[in-house]
Amino acid sequence: MGAQIALHCAVHGRVVWLHDVDEDALARAEEQQRQLLMDQGAAGVVHEMETAATFGRLRRTTSLEEAASQADIVIEVVKEDLAVKREVFAVLDQICPPRTILTTNSSSLRISRIESATGRPGKVLNTHFVQPVWKHPFVELMGGTHTSTETMDAVKGFMESMGLLAVMVRKENTGFVFNCIWRAVKKESLRLLDQGVASLEDIDRTWMIQMESDVGPFAMMDRIGLDVVRDIEQVYYEESGDWRDAPPRVLNERIARGELGVKTGKGFYSYPGPEWSKPGFLKNRGEG
Repeated sequence: MGAQIALHCAVHGRVVWLHDVDEDALARAEEQQRQLLMDQGAAGVVHEMETAATFGRLRRTTSLEEAASQADIVIEVVKEDLAVKREVFAVLDQICPPRTILTTNSSSLRISRIESATGRPGKVLNTHFVQPVWKHPFVELMGGTHTSTETMDAVKGFMESMGLLAVMVRKENTGFVFNCIWRAVKKESLRLLDQGVASLEDIDRTWMIQMESDVGPFAMMDRIGLDVVRDIEQVYYEESGDWRDAPPRVLNERIARGELGVKTGKGFYSYPGPEWSKPGFLKNRGEG
């Protein structure tokens, strides 16, 4: 997601610093960005001549200070772990100038659980993107207990200037808008599989046909990363204490085997060339 968000900003004329502590991760991000630009070029979204200029606006570094010390806005995209996010925000608060707005792309954690790690609670908020960003051009904005109107307006204007619909979440809500809806689908899909009601393939087929979608819930989870899905479910479980909100067996077993989805080559499906992407996946078995 960090690579996608950075690329989207660069495509729309912004100079962007992409930071990771791992040089290999930065190299993978660059490779992903090149592929995404090719995809956008093939779709007619980005012209070939704009590719070089876009990459000229992308900078990569393993130094957080180099990346953030002059930033106007920082979008944090670390793992879905409250302690890690608070640590990152505390460091950013020291590195960044007073004008800098700090945001999190957390999929479930409310900014009010992070804001006290900084000395600038009026300049922090949730900015939740959905991947792939260029195909899903919206971002959910949600303030914390002290986020100022000026901060919200500034970020809303920034997002809209990049062609994104800014969805304003009017009150704090775990999962915001999209992830609350998506969670219901995801949770029920996992329950149906865990209880042996249907195969994951048939659950995906049902969704794809009925909702006229290119992918089903399990293919979506593979794209997101099963470890990320588990971490998000864990947040809901910790908040509710309800055992029905705990990450299910079918998810935990795959994670224990290192099957995390597309990024490891195996999750609910095997990659590349997963079954759901093949031409006959949605056809009646009796069709020729």
